Amino acid sequence: MAGDKKTKQLAKQLFKLSLVNGQVSAEQVAGVLGYIEKSAPRHPLALLKLYHRAIATEFAKSRAIVEHAGPISDSTLKLIEGAMTKKYARPVTASAQPNPKLFAGLRVRVGSDLYESTVSGQLANLSNAV
Repeated sequence: MAGDKKTKQLAKQLFKLSLVNGQVSAEQVAGVLGYIEKSAPRHPLALLKLYHRAIATEFAKSRAIVEHAGPISDSTLKLIEGAMTKKYARPVTASAQPNPKLFAGLRVRVGSDLYESTVSGQLANLSNAV
Protein backbone atom coordinates (compact mmCIF):
# COMPACT_ATOMS: atom_id res chain seq x y z
CA MET A 1 0.00 0.00 0.00
CA ALA A 2 1.56 3.26 -1.16
CA GLY A 3 0.04 5.27 1.68
CA ASP A 4 1.44 3.09 4.46
CA LYS A 5 3.35 5.37 6.85
CA LYS A 6 5.95 2.74 7.76
CA THR A 7 6.61 1.99 4.10
CA LYS A 8 7.16 5.70 3.39
CA GLN A 9 9.53 6.00 6.36
CA LEU A 10 11.50 2.95 5.26
CA ALA A 11 11.77 4.28 1.69
CA LYS A 12 13.06 7.59 3.05
CA GLN A 13 15.64 5.83 5.24
CA LEU A 14 16.78 3.63 2.37
CA PHE A 15 17.13 6.70 0.17
CA LYS A 16 19.33 8.39 2.77
CA LEU A 17 21.50 5.27 2.86
CA SER A 18 21.93 5.54 -0.92
CA LEU A 19 23.72 8.89 -0.68
CA VAL A 20 27.46 9.37 -0.34
CA ASN A 21 28.60 12.98 0.08
CA GLY A 22 25.15 14.16 -0.99
CA GLN A 23 25.17 12.19 -4.26
CA VAL A 24 23.52 8.90 -5.21
CA SER A 25 26.04 6.07 -5.12
CA ALA A 26 25.56 3.06 -7.42
CA GLU A 27 27.18 0.78 -4.84
CA GLN A 28 24.87 2.01 -2.09
CA VAL A 29 21.81 1.58 -4.32
CA ALA A 30 22.90 -1.99 -5.12
CA GLY A 31 23.24 -2.67 -1.39
CA VAL A 32 19.79 -1.23 -0.68
CA LEU A 33 18.21 -3.32 -3.44
CA GLY A 34 19.97 -6.41 -2.10
CA TYR A 35 18.60 -5.65 1.36
CA ILE A 36 15.06 -5.29 0.00
CA GLU A 37 15.39 -8.57 -1.89
CA LYS A 38 16.66 -10.49 1.14
CA SER A 39 14.47 -8.99 3.85
CA ALA A 40 11.12 -9.09 1.98
CA PRO A 41 9.62 -6.01 3.70
CA ARG A 42 5.90 -5.23 3.89
CA HIS A 43 4.51 -3.94 0.62
CA PRO A 44 7.72 -4.42 -1.38
CA LEU A 45 6.28 -3.03 -4.63
CA ALA A 46 5.09 0.18 -2.96
CA LEU A 47 8.47 0.48 -1.21
CA LEU A 48 10.33 0.11 -4.50
CA LYS A 49 8.10 2.70 -6.20
CA LEU A 50 8.69 5.23 -3.41
CA TYR A 51 12.43 4.51 -3.41
CA HIS A 52 12.60 4.82 -7.20
CA ARG A 53 10.77 8.16 -7.11
CA ALA A 54 13.23 9.51 -4.53
CA ILE A 55 16.26 8.37 -6.57
CA ALA A 56 14.80 9.77 -9.83
CA THR A 57 14.07 13.10 -8.15
CA GLU A 58 17.64 13.29 -6.87
CA PHE A 59 19.07 12.55 -10.33
CA ALA A 60 16.83 15.22 -11.87
CA LYS A 61 18.43 17.80 -9.56
CA SER A 62 21.77 17.18 -11.29
CA ARG A 63 20.47 17.48 -14.83
CA ALA A 64 19.56 20.60 -16.76
CA ILE A 65 17.27 19.97 -19.71
CA VAL A 66 17.65 22.85 -22.15
CA GLU A 67 14.72 23.18 -24.54
CA HIS A 68 15.48 25.37 -27.53
CA ALA A 69 13.79 26.62 -30.67
CA GLY A 70 16.76 26.84 -33.02
CA PRO A 71 20.27 25.47 -33.01
CA ILE A 72 22.23 25.64 -29.76
CA SER A 73 26.01 25.46 -29.50
CA ASP A 74 28.05 23.29 -27.19
CA SER A 75 29.59 26.42 -25.68
CA THR A 76 26.12 27.67 -24.72
CA LEU A 77 25.38 24.33 -23.04
CA LYS A 78 28.69 24.57 -21.16
CA LEU A 79 27.81 28.08 -19.99
CA ILE A 80 24.43 26.85 -18.74
CA GLU A 81 26.11 23.92 -16.99
CA GLY A 82 28.53 26.29 -15.28
CA ALA A 83 25.80 28.70 -14.20
CA MET A 84 23.57 25.92 -12.83
CA THR A 85 26.48 24.19 -11.10
CA LYS A 86 27.31 27.46 -9.37
CA LYS A 87 23.67 28.21 -8.50
CA TYR A 88 22.94 24.76 -7.03
CA ALA A 89 26.42 24.15 -5.57
CA ARG A 90 26.51 20.67 -7.11
CA PRO A 91 27.59 19.30 -10.49
CA VAL A 92 24.87 19.83 -13.09
CA THR A 93 25.05 18.48 -16.64
CA ALA A 94 23.11 20.12 -19.45
CA SER A 95 21.49 18.33 -22.35
CA ALA A 96 19.82 19.93 -25.36
CA GLN A 97 16.28 19.06 -26.34
CA PRO A 98 14.76 20.70 -29.41
CA ASN A 99 11.20 21.96 -28.90
CA PRO A 100 9.39 22.96 -32.12
CA LYS A 101 6.63 24.63 -30.07
CA LEU A 102 9.05 27.34 -28.93
CA PHE A 103 9.23 30.35 -31.22
CA ALA A 104 12.60 31.60 -29.94
CA GLY A 105 14.68 31.44 -26.77
CA LEU A 106 15.47 28.82 -24.15
CA ARG A 107 13.68 26.97 -21.39
CA VAL A 108 15.90 25.28 -18.77
CA ARG A 109 14.55 22.74 -16.27
CA VAL A 110 16.63 21.55 -13.31
CA GLY A 111 14.65 19.18 -11.13
CA SER A 112 11.35 20.98 -10.51
CA ASP A 113 12.83 24.46 -11.17
CA LEU A 114 12.06 26.11 -14.49
CA TYR A 115 13.95 29.03 -16.02
CA GLU A 116 12.29 30.45 -19.10
CA SER A 117 13.58 33.01 -21.54
CA THR A 118 11.34 32.39 -24.52
CA VAL A 119 9.30 34.73 -26.68
CA SER A 120 6.13 32.75 -25.96
CA GLY A 121 6.79 32.97 -22.20
CA GLN A 122 7.34 36.72 -22.40
CA LEU A 123 4.18 37.17 -24.48
CA ALA A 124 2.20 35.11 -21.94
CA ASN A 125 3.53 37.30 -19.10
CA LEU A 126 2.64 40.40 -21.06
CA SER A 127 -0.92 39.21 -21.77
CA ASN A 128 -1.41 38.31 -18.09
CA ALA A 129 -0.26 41.77 -17.04
CA VAL A 130 -2.76 43.56 -19.29
